[in-house]
Amino acid sequence: MALHLHPPSSDPAPIFELFRGNHAMELLTAAVAHFGVFGKLAAGPQTPAEMRAALGLGERQFCVLLTGLRAMQLVEERGGKLQPTPLGREHLTPGLPLYVGDYIRLGAEQPGVLTLVEHMRKNTREGAAEGDDRAVFIYKDGMDSAMEEDKLARHFTLMLAGRAKNIAPVLAQKVDLSKARCLLDIGGGTGLYAIAFLQRYPQLRAIVFDRPAVLKVAAEFAQQYGVAERLQFTAGDMFADPLPPDCDVMLLSNVLHDWDVPECRRVVAKAAAALPAGGRLLIHDAFLHDDHSGPLYPALFSVALMLLTEGRNYSGAEYKAWMTAAGLQPGEPIPTLVHSSVLVGEKS
Repeated sequence: MALHLHPPSSDPAPIFELFRGNHAMELLTAAVAHFGVFGKLAAGPQTPAEMRAALGLGERQFCVLLTGLRAMQLVEERGGKLQPTPLGREHLTPGLPLYVGDYIRLGAEQPGVLTLVEHMRKNTREGAAEGDDRAVFIYKDGMDSAMEEDKLARHFTLMLAGRAKNIAPVLAQKVDLSKARCLLDIGGGTGLYAIAFLQRYPQLRAIVFDRPAVLKVAAEFAQQYGVAERLQFTAGDMFADPLPPDCDVMLLSNVLHDWDVPECRRVVAKAAAALPAGGRLLIHDAFLHDDHSGPLYPALFSVALMLLTEGRNYSGAEYKAWMTAAGLQPGEPIPTLVHSSVLVGEKS
């Protein structure tokens, strides 16, 4: 008997918040003990460009740091300039009577903190090099990726399945595909998002586009969930290979956060170009606020993404801008689960 994906009775977001909690300690300790953020702000408000230059950080690294500190409500931006919040000023400004920065420095030599600081100081956005563990979850031509090895690809793909089993049926409820013909799940991994849509919409067929080793796992799930006859698998590189044709809906679920801005723009533009008139692109991910002031979970998730991939989390405004530039008309983000939302862009 085929399995069925059902929405959970509770949102597992608190569990994921706990899992990402270590990044709060690491980012705060890096900011206080290694980068001296609050000492630099003690001299007066600074523009983001001035602060970034003072810290010597790359654009992506600085964005992750600043978003995290704003989400922690320790730094705020007013009139285009950064300054400590009252909480940050009273307790993290060196020399003030109620300074607690020395307590934070207790964690300065923790391995996770040192790894984060070392990575941020590289000041680069190059792809994961051979032997670099950032190549675990991502693939791009010329990259030595674990996703090319059957055993490792299976291991890491299955690790992500639990999260997808919770969110996928909710996503399928939130986006109406009752009139769609074919869904292309780009970088679809387990295929569980495509499977949830197939189970909800019997007229639909779908294609999962990913690396060959990953698709072996997706094919197993297709059999288990009884949709194998309507789910196809196409191996390819979303940057280098043409996308499968004749699909009127395309899905990028938890894909763009693995890549830096130029690659994201490129993938969105490629998907939009392959859509027919009236076709839709769905971007599903954990969205930051448009002003990058939080929320805390996506901000901390960005720390992990910075360490393991070439990307970070993005805001709805950033995704909308890329969609608009690609000729799509975006709507508004629709919440799903685990601090995630889906943004739908239609091709006019």
